[in-house]
Amino acid sequence: MVKGLYTAYTGMVEEQRRLDVLTNNLANADTTGYKREGTVNQAFSDRLAIRIKDTGSYMLNVGIGGMRLGDKVGETYSDFSQGNFQVTDVKSDVGISGRGFFAVAHANNAGERVIRYTRDGAFTVDVNGYLRTSDGDYVLNNFGALNSNVNAGNYVRIDPASEYTIGYDGRITQNNQVVSQIGLVDFQDYNYLSKGEDNLYSAVDGATVQRSDATLEQGVLEASNVNVVDEMVNMITIQRAYEAGQKVIQTEDSTLDKAANTVGRI
Repeated sequence: MVKGLYTAYTGMVEEQRRLDVLTNNLANADTTGYKREGTVNQAFSDRLAIRIKDTGSYMLNVGIGGMRLGDKVGETYSDFSQGNFQVTDVKSDVGISGRGFFAVAHANNAGERVIRYTRDGAFTVDVNGYLRTSDGDYVLNNFGALNSNVNAGNYVRIDPASEYTIGYDGRITQNNQVVSQIGLVDFQDYNYLSKGEDNLYSAVDGATVQRSDATLEQGVLEASNVNVVDEMVNMITIQRAYEAGQKVIQTEDSTLDKAANTVGRI
């Protein structure tokens, strides 16, 4: 009977984890370039229930039977599918069509500039002509992005007093001359990307940076790929599953009460 309590409890913990991820998706439904997250449920393996120090099977962990111990919190993953474009007609706004990321020089907590990746193309041009993100990070040019070089010489810089256009390949033209090119990179395997704060991603050991085949659209932004209706439906499903776990615990508690206070007296 205690096993029933444990099974219901682990299920409720998993549903709470799913709800946390879902509410974060809803909170970022209007965040430019945000990629929704999901969770994976996993059952505890019966191999976790083993005979300890069983001399009959020396150096082997032998299972004690087909016993399932409940639900296990699985991994969280990101859905990198393309979001819809929103036309802003702002010249510094850039949307990515296809697979790829902008590379930016991000200031970490130690004040050091490190390379990070984002799909958020809501850029601005500062008084010195540098192209920067809404959080103040410098956008890297093509060389800096492909070589993970965050030196100031690889920041995208233009003349802030002149008109400019951004081509599909990221090249910025002023007065009929190419003055810079926005860096755009991709990765062979997105499993080697770690999601951090401020809608930024970092590459972990094993990540392979490569040139992106995506194109850029000036004057548009990529919206979040969160479907609010789907998330609300999932929220209802999570709530019902959580309530089912509560009912199981209440039933087990009632059974234990009768076993201890009624059957025990007999």
